Amino acid sequence: MVGDSACHSLTLFSFTQNFTLVEGVKKGNATRTLVISVKKMSLKSYVVTRVLMTIPMIMLLLTFVFIIVRILPGDPALLHFERNVSPETLEEFRRVLGLDVPIYMQFFNYLAGLPFGDFGLSMQDFTPISQHISVRFPATLELTIYSMLYAVLLGVALGVKSAKNYDKAQDYGIRMFGIVTYAIPVFFLGMILQIVFSIWLHILPTGTRFDPHYATPTTITGMYTIDSLLTGNITGFIVSLRYLILPTITLGTILCGIFIRLTRTNMLETLRQDFVVAAEARGLSSSKITYTYALKNAFLPILTMIGLQFAALLAGAILTETTFSWPGLGTYLVQRIAHRDYTAIQGVVVFFGILVSLVTLVLDLLYAYLDPRIRL
Repeated sequence: MVGDSACHSLTLFSFTQNFTLVEGVKKGNATRTLVISVKKMSLKSYVVTRVLMTIPMIMLLLTFVFIIVRILPGDPALLHFERNVSPETLEEFRRVLGLDVPIYMQFFNYLAGLPFGDFGLSMQDFTPISQHISVRFPATLELTIYSMLYAVLLGVALGVKSAKNYDKAQDYGIRMFGIVTYAIPVFFLGMILQIVFSIWLHILPTGTRFDPHYATPTTITGMYTIDSLLTGNITGFIVSLRYLILPTITLGTILCGIFIRLTRTNMLETLRQDFVVAAEARGLSSSKITYTYALKNAFLPILTMIGLQFAALLAGAILTETTFSWPGLGTYLVQRIAHRDYTAIQGVVVFFGILVSLVTLVLDLLYAYLDPRIRL
């Protein structure tokens, strides 16, 4: 209607880089125009935003860990010595570890050293904690990589098979397997595998990282399997792989239940979409439709979970390493707790926290690159 009646016009313009909504309201001679523009953030702006968001998160983590360690009951210097000690020795001990200054100065000194990889000194032998981390971390990283590969391959394969056999016996069996493996304690599964494959069958070693009868591979990355391949040491590769099998199966089996459920849910949704029906109408094989088209479209949420669980595995392999006497950072942390080495505990926890934050950041950036809708 025209004149005294209100006349509304709504125009929608959609472009690749922005979305603009224009609303005009005309009443008599007065015209009011409302423009709402929602622009998609560029990848560069998204990267900068995520990096800036990560910095305060890391600072909050550092502050929290520092305060928790400092408010624990007891004097770290007195707890270090089992017998009576002279005041001069205590004062020297505090001076070496930087505990003789106010807490706020300790905090700022700690922050100043972190960008250079300085996590402080161990209370046990006064050696840099960064040296302990650099020696132990490759073992944890190697176990994490193989466990993640095993979990993803097994979980995705079973999840796809469960989705293809929806509401059948195989579907129920695979779902039950995923629930049981996720619920079973990791140390219990590890001990069962040790009893069966090491004590009863004598097939695989019970623990540690390498056979003492062989020379350890030349250190390049610190990961024995990789170093063996880089130096052409096939014997070292086979030996190190044998010691990896049981810890990898233990940690990977616990984790694969998550990927079974996630893959199954996304595949069921994808297999019902129109492009799958069109592919079936064209006569394409079921395996080609499932693994070439459907799984590719359902993989983005799985990729997100891979990154999150990989970060969690790095920090959560403590029980597995302890069960198999694996000389990684998890075992080192348990040993430092037993010796009341508070500075080492603080250093390892902070290292894990920073590592998880960085892995999460890289994952978010990769996801934003693969799916531009995230940047809206």
